[in-house]
Amino acid sequence: MSFGDALIKRVVETLKAEFPRLRTFATLSPIPGLRAWLGKHAPPELLKVWERHTELDAKAPERAALLGWAARYLGHEMVDGKPLDAVARFHLGNGARVEHIHWGADPSPKGQKQSFGLMVNYLYDLRRLDKHRAMLAAGKIPIGGTIEALYRQRV
Repeated sequence: MSFGDALIKRVVETLKAEFPRLRTFATLSPIPGLRAWLGKHAPPELLKVWERHTELDAKAPERAALLGWAARYLGHEMVDGKPLDAVARFHLGNGARVEHIHWGADPSPKGQKQSFGLMVNYLYDLRRLDKHRAMLAAGKIPIGGTIEALYRQRV
């Protein structure tokens, strides 16, 4: 059992003891490598728009594009058979799946520098941890339907 796996199990046990009716376990996590990756892969004109992205309307195509690029980064980009993002590697390696991306969740200077303020939920479905680990070992990142939809609608 890895340290991460033991840590996750301990946290779940602690939360269950304190909140016995709790059934859903998720994180709200940073995406530290996103902005640097976008700098190498996304169109420069979109990068300029995203610099001032907090001003973007919820229906702006540039906003949808950033979410789509983030979905690609988190749900499809791998190196040496592992998720490209360090935080994703930890959570996915411990059986989570990429569940949801949140706009403007980290407005701090660090959040803006790392990910244009985006953050991500990793869902720990206790019945599917082994399945998700097996998917990852087979080269497929476990993602929820929302992430897949964002990826497919990329502008």
